[in-house]
Amino acid sequence: MIYFKDYLLNLFFIFSPLVLYPYIYKTKKKPLLYRFLIYTLFACALIVTMSFPTHLDGLLFDFRSIPLTLGSLYGGIPVSIILYITLMLYRLITGNPNNLIYIVSLAPSFVILLYYIKRYPTFKLRQKVLSAVLLCTLIKLITFATYLALTNHLELLWIEPITKIETYLLQALIAGLCVYLIEFLNTYFYMQEEVVNSEKIKIVSDMAASVAHEIRNPLTTVRGFIQLLGSAELDQEKKQFYQKLCLEELDRAQVIITDYLALAKPDPEVIERINVNDEVRYLSNVLLTYANYYNIQIDGIVSEDESLYIVGDKYKFRQAFINIGKNAIEAMFNGGLLAFSVKSQESHVTITVKDSGVGMTEEQVRRLGTPYYSTKEKGTGLGTMVSFGIIKKMNGKIELKSELGKGTEYKIVFPRV
Repeated sequence: MIYFKDYLLNLFFIFSPLVLYPYIYKTKKKPLLYRFLIYTLFACALIVTMSFPTHLDGLLFDFRSIPLTLGSLYGGIPVSIILYITLMLYRLITGNPNNLIYIVSLAPSFVILLYYIKRYPTFKLRQKVLSAVLLCTLIKLITFATYLALTNHLELLWIEPITKIETYLLQALIAGLCVYLIEFLNTYFYMQEEVVNSEKIKIVSDMAASVAHEIRNPLTTVRGFIQLLGSAELDQEKKQFYQKLCLEELDRAQVIITDYLALAKPDPEVIERINVNDEVRYLSNVLLTYANYYNIQIDGIVSEDESLYIVGDKYKFRQAFINIGKNAIEAMFNGGLLAFSVKSQESHVTITVKDSGVGMTEEQVRRLGTPYYSTKEKGTGLGTMVSFGIIKKMNGKIELKSELGKGTEYKIVFPRV
C-alpha cells in the first residue's frame, strides 16, 4: 500500500515549476532563454526527486520520469537531450551501480520521447494529457524492466504488483494534472495576449477614424469657401469674411494635429526647477486676452513663499495648464471668474484652478481625460488627456470637483523640492 506522505517532497518539487511558469511563458519569443529556463526548473525537479526516492520492495522508486517527460515535451529536443544527460550524470555522481546498463535501459524511452516531441504541439488537450500519462508510464516501465532483465533481477518486478500499479497510477495522475495545468495557463496567457492585441488594434483604428473625421471637417469647410472665393461677383467684404473663416478652420486643423502629436510624445523633455508662483503669473497673463474675449476675469493668487519649486519640463507644464485654463474659460459662456491660486505645504505644492462655468456631472468628471471624450461640441478630448498625462509624468496628483451650474475646481498637487 502506498502513502502520499512518502511522495510529498517529490510532489512539491514536481509542481514547483508551475509556480514560475507564468514568468517563463513571457520568454517564449526568446527560444534560447525559454529553453534554458524550462531546463533549469525541470532539471532541479529531476535531481530532487532522484535525491529523495522511496524504497519499494527492494527497488528505489521516485517520480523522475515526470519532470523528464514534461521538460522534454515543453522544452523540445535540445532540452530533452540535456535532461537525459543530467539524469545520467547525477546518477553517476551519486554512486549508483551499473551505469552503462542503466544508459542502455534508458535509451528506448528517449527514442519514444523523440517521436512524441515533434507531434506534441499539434495535439489537442486530451491527447496531450493522455500522451504525458502514457510516456511517464512507459519510461518508468521500460527502463525498469530492461534494467532488471539485464541485471538478472526481473523477478523484483512481480513482487507486490498491486503496490507497484498504485504507484504507476499515482504517477500518471500527477503527470496528467501537470499537463492540464500547463495547458490551462498557456490558453489563459494566449487569450490575454489576444485581448491586449485586439485592444491595441481598436485604439489604432479609433485614432485613425478620429483623425480622419476631425481633420476632414475643417478641410471640407475650407474647400467650400475657396470655391466661393473664386466667384467673380463676390464683393470684397464677403471675400475677407470667407478668408477669415478659412484661416480659422485651418488653425483648428493645426490644433487637432498638435493634440495628436502631443499625445504621441507626452513625456517631459527638459527637467528643471520650476518656480510655481512665476508660472501662475505667466499663465494669468497668457490667458488674459483669451479671457477678455469671453468677458471673463482672471484672478491669480500666488503664495507668499517665493521659493516654491517643483521639478519638470516648464513648457510642458505651461501647455497642460493653458489647456485646462482654456477649457475653463470656454465653460463660462456668460462671463465669470477664473481663479488660479497656489498654496504651499511642507512637502507639496497645490495649484488650484477654479471656474464659475456650467460644471459637469459625475459621469462627465469620471470620463474626463479619457481618449475621444470631450464636453465641447468640437472637442476631441485629446488636449485634456495630454494635460493629465503631463501632470502625472511630473508626479502630480489631480483632484477634480464639479457641480452643474456652479463650476469646476481642479486641485493639482506636486512634490515640492
